[in-house]
Parts: sequence; structure tokens; C-alpha cells
Amino acid sequence: MHAVAPDATAASTADRLRITEIFLSLQGEARDAGWPTVFVRLTGCPLRCGYCDTTYAFHGGEWWSIDGILAEVARHGVRHVCVTGGEPLAQKRCLGLLSRLCDAGHVVSLETSGAIDIAGVDARVSRVLDVKTPASGEVARNRWENIPLLTPHDQVKFVVCSRADYEWAREVVHARALHARCDVLFSPSKSELSPTDLADWIVADRLPVKFQMQLHKLLWNDEPGR
Repeated sequence: MHAVAPDATAASTADRLRITEIFLSLQGEARDAGWPTVFVRLTGCPLRCGYCDTTYAFHGGEWWSIDGILAEVARHGVRHVCVTGGEPLAQKRCLGLLSRLCDAGHVVSLETSGAIDIAGVDARVSRVLDVKTPASGEVARNRWENIPLLTPHDQVKFVVCSRADYEWAREVVHARALHARCDVLFSPSKSELSPTDLADWIVADRLPVKFQMQLHKLLWNDEPGR
């Protein structure tokens, strides 16, 4: 069940974020896959990737105070929290939310498109940077200046839609030595590429990346809030 926003009228405008949903599920991808996790999905995104599966988060949402968000996260009683979107960093107050979640003792990850500067993100947060492939339609939005900021605590993700996408991503991994900076994850676009094909290509090339499929989609398909 999705949370209902508390009355945020008394909260300072500087202390509010627009939220699409807050829910408890299993983390379906990246390093923390399998852990019970509270997802805080912020509203809005400046990108329009062709494979986006959360278009419902582009608009709408409700205003929440940061205190209200923390209280709702704490109510679920788990340690892991994923701040996602949309593009969460499109709301500047997201940086304060991330730090407050860390201060509260949570293991925090941030799912970001990589189109916005990540320098201000709290160092305790694992930044999961989604590098946009050509087939996404948003490859020109990649902010390559983010790459030197990555640490072993962070992760890079490519959603691969075709063989051409794979070859492009493979070149980026090698040219920018991404595997020497942090974990690199390759995922097949659910509607466009066979997972078996992607797995076979990775193995054939001995590519230093981790193949992943989205666990939550295997369990619950595309059901929102899962």
C-alpha cells in the first residue's frame, strides 16, 4: 500500500519535496538486490528515455516535508532506502533528504540518470549512475563530468537495447575504465533485448561487468509500487 502524504501546509517551502510514492519492496537491482528496501520516488524528470518504466512519475505527486518522509521511511522498519524517480536530483532539496536519511542510520542508494551533477551528493550514499545508451534517445544528456567523481562506493548502470547499444556501452566501459572505478552493471531492456543474448555477449567478451535482471519485474511484472 502506498503512503498518503501528511499535511505539509505547515512545513517550510524550503523543506518540501514532491513525492510520487513511498513503498516497501525488495530491491530489484544493483548491489543491494534482494534486500527489503523502502523506495522514495520523487516526482519529475527532464529526460524521456524510450524504455522508461516509470512515466507515471513525470507529473503529479504530493508535497511532503523532509521530516514527514523520514517518519514514513522509519515506519516500515527496514535499514535500506532507495531514493529514485523520475530523476530525484532534479529537485535540489533531494540532497538534504539524502543526508538526513544517512544521519538516521539508513543504508542509502540514489538512482540517477547521470544528466545532473552528482558532486553535492552525500559521500555516504551509493550513487547508481544510469549511463544513457544511444537507443535510449537521451545519449546526448550524459554528463561525462560525473565519471571522475565516482568511487568504489558507487555503481554505473547501462540499460542495453540492442547489439549496437552493447558495443557502444562496451567501448565506454573500456575507454573510461569504468570497471576500475566502481561496479558496472549491464541490464537488458525488457521489451527490446533477450537477456540470454546480452549474457552471451558479456561472457564471449569477458567484459568486466555484472549482468543483472530486474528482480522486482520477475516477481511482480510492471506493477507500480512493487
